[in-house]
Amino acid sequence: MSKTKPSLRATGDNGRGKEEEVCVYYKCGRCSIIKEVMSKRPGWIEVKEDSECDFNWCDVVWLRKEVEYSQLKKHVKINHFFNHYELTGKNLMAKNLRKCQRKSERDPNSMGMYDFFPETYALPNDYTLFVERFKRCPGNIWIMKPAASSQGKGIFLFRELKDIVDWKVSWRTLEEDKEEAKAPSYVVQRYIENPYLINGRKFDLRIYVLVTSFVPMKAWLYRDGFARLSSTRFFLGSIHDKYMHLTNIAIQKQARDYDRHKPCKWQMQQLRSYLTAKHGRVVVETLFNSIDNIIIGSLNSVRDVMIKDTHCFELYGYDILLDDSLKPWLLEVNASPSMIPSSPQDYHLKFGLLEDTLNVIDMEGRLSGKEKRVGGFDLILDDGVVLREDENSKTMCKSVFGANSHLGCINNREKQLSCLFFARGLQGEDQRDPGLIPRHCPLKDLQTH
Repeated sequence: MSKTKPSLRATGDNGRGKEEEVCVYYKCGRCSIIKEVMSKRPGWIEVKEDSECDFNWCDVVWLRKEVEYSQLKKHVKINHFFNHYELTGKNLMAKNLRKCQRKSERDPNSMGMYDFFPETYALPNDYTLFVERFKRCPGNIWIMKPAASSQGKGIFLFRELKDIVDWKVSWRTLEEDKEEAKAPSYVVQRYIENPYLINGRKFDLRIYVLVTSFVPMKAWLYRDGFARLSSTRFFLGSIHDKYMHLTNIAIQKQARDYDRHKPCKWQMQQLRSYLTAKHGRVVVETLFNSIDNIIIGSLNSVRDVMIKDTHCFELYGYDILLDDSLKPWLLEVNASPSMIPSSPQDYHLKFGLLEDTLNVIDMEGRLSGKEKRVGGFDLILDDGVVLREDENSKTMCKSVFGANSHLGCINNREKQLSCLFFARGLQGEDQRDPGLIPRHCPLKDLQTH
């Protein structure tokens, strides 16, 4: 069993920096692609539940019950921050974003910077405030969501207060007997009534963000992602049709006309090309810069409340909706985004995503720590916004960060990794010698950015 930080061990003095495999002992509580990714990783060995390990990929429920951070050895990594719910709980996310929103409204230089999430109320605490707001906006559509559920469970739309009577009765019953049960937490949000449509169907975006530290802030944005389309054409006159209004794959699979051979997904690169052809490059660049703004702003909103722990990292699944003016809206952030593939293409995306997550975490110690790109991940935050090479702080707009983001762009991750690790293997040698560079790996690709 590994008792100290895993480290590379030289197998001999051959002048080429030859190294033997690192031994990383891991646990994985999920029977999904991540288990397959780790099992295929050289030198990674799965251990039993009651054994010590160097790396633990677990679910959040197990984390809360079983993990004692104070007892973890310094080098051990685990895939959730202890209070991840500050960002992934729908009620707490709204609370933290509102706090930043109020602060930005007092600063002329940042006004409107947090205008990217729908009006939200946490129930039962904000019920009175919500009712007052509801009465001032008759006819609006609202959406009710359990604060801590996923995959579309328990979500419904309503136009009238009487539509949530059943929830209110159950809440008050629980309030009368607090010792036996706790009132369930919900959020109610203003429903985006004018979503951008593709062929008449609503969709939202799933985007992957890897955070390796909140203090200092270090976050990576994955180039690939996808749009999840509903199976039914959008129509506001039918608010109770969940297949029309909820794009979650778990919901869409239940639809009568769902075709498992043609999943309702577009790859992010396909969506970006479609939007560029329809609206032009400048408009789409502005849209994707706004998405970067959402990710950076949401992470900054919880920076001061997240527990600092060097053992932790987290792969978040961001859900973002576009309205018909191409304004992006943050719907929620998932702590355990689904890794169940819905197609061979989806499998390829998620396998690469998880493989690159482990590359960034770097249990093998192969990286220098100065990289701006690792596989499909681009570094967007490193104790501040990481800028694209063609931008500098003087050209940055107050509401567009100009981050080192390439969402929806070509993801030649395998080529980049080959060049990156080949370059790292040349430490101590003359890296300028073209004879040492593989033909498929241009000199410019050896740069760590």
